[in-house]
Amino acid sequence: MKIEKHKVVELCYELEVEGNIVDKTTAEKPLDYIHGTRTLLDKFEANLEGKEPGDKFAFTLTPAEGYGEFDPNRVIDLPKEAFEVNGTIQEDLLVPGTTIPLMNSAGGIVPGKVVEVSEKFVKMDLNSPMAGKTLNFTGEILTVRDATEKELKEGLHGEYVHSTCNCGGHGHGDGECCGHGHGGDGHCGGHGHGGDGHCGGHGHGDGECCHHKE
Repeated sequence: MKIEKHKVVELCYELEVEGNIVDKTTAEKPLDYIHGTRTLLDKFEANLEGKEPGDKFAFTLTPAEGYGEFDPNRVIDLPKEAFEVNGTIQEDLLVPGTTIPLMNSAGGIVPGKVVEVSEKFVKMDLNSPMAGKTLNFTGEILTVRDATEKELKEGLHGEYVHSTCNCGGHGHGDGECCGHGHGGDGHCGGHGHGGDGHCGGHGHGDGECCHHKE
């Protein structure tokens, strides 16, 4: 069976960036997704179109095909109050270098990295760690099958079924972060499939997605 729209695909891969392997999945814990639903980057899916189980792949995505160039406008200052949980500011999370999942004004989760903490504000970088990077993928297609009606409606892992959320007036106008929706461990909750620090191709342990479409 070939990879085409509405097929469930399992694959294993390695991602190399600047000479380093920054993410990978295995045959035991593969990446799985529904093809053609724009779950992953468009060019990532396009490079897999028509492949079958057992086929190997190797392709490169430019920054424009991946996460674009670094955008200084995505470095923002948030009031410390935005990080309150039950009336208490989560100071243990506000450490430079920590990635915190933030909720934007549309109710989506955006990973942000703490850059600097002052008395009243937290400077957050909302750029992907992969911004400006060339992504080199290699891997193998493991299985291809038809998606069920339930999977097409609810998502492969039920990700289309979620509750709505109110930003509470902390939005920053252009869809940026409200500061709500912390995941406890500083990682981007709700994307994982692997359970081993990887996100089944959706994360790198630093809370950011590599070829997951944001």
